[in-house]
Amino acid sequence: MTDRPPSDPVLASLLGAHAHLSESKGKAIRYHPEVAGFTTLQGERDAEAWRDLAALVGPGQQVSISDPPPDWEIEWVGEGVQLVAVSLDTTPDPQARVLGPADVPEMLDLVARTEPGPFRNRTIEMGTYLGIHDNGTLIAMAGERVRPPGWTEISAVCTDPNHRGKGLATRLVRAVAHGIVTRGDRPFLHATATNTNAIRLYESLGFELVGHRKFTIARTPI
Repeated sequence: MTDRPPSDPVLASLLGAHAHLSESKGKAIRYHPEVAGFTTLQGERDAEAWRDLAALVGPGQQVSISDPPPDWEIEWVGEGVQLVAVSLDTTPDPQARVLGPADVPEMLDLVARTEPGPFRNRTIEMGTYLGIHDNGTLIAMAGERVRPPGWTEISAVCTDPNHRGKGLATRLVRAVAHGIVTRGDRPFLHATATNTNAIRLYESLGFELVGHRKFTIARTPI
């Protein structure tokens, strides 16, 4: 059986490599809201834990967490898949450059036009992000998100619609993965279960589908 990341990669990441990006109260822990919307609980998910989370994020706030209590409003539920690198050929890309804080406005614009998933003002602090430019304009990017011990998630893989079909996403996934492997971690990623084109691409690159995950957006009680 192929190894896979821990069952709660967000918790493992917040207690480890991303502890400096976390906020907590009792059993509840989350990323700083300007970094990411991920929240989770430590230990048993009892009434006390859910009260801690509601107090941490505040009343009527949107959170990303699975199986919330009945009195929390469910706003969205989606099915995703998890894939891990098993035979991925990683290589740096000479045209890809590391993106920094000054690039965030352009990154947010690209995300808004391509919708690869959540990306916030400080998401770039989660890891290395690489971008490819055309005449000074950012046209494709990919980077690192959660980092449970021994693993790093590749995320925000997106390409400007006018530049698709050129293999830019493939190049960036290989380049980001190269940095992950170089420091001793193993790449993994998530995709929407209905995004069969992306899943086929990742499998062709050397990723293996290892499981399904349910993603839930809920709102804390007012």
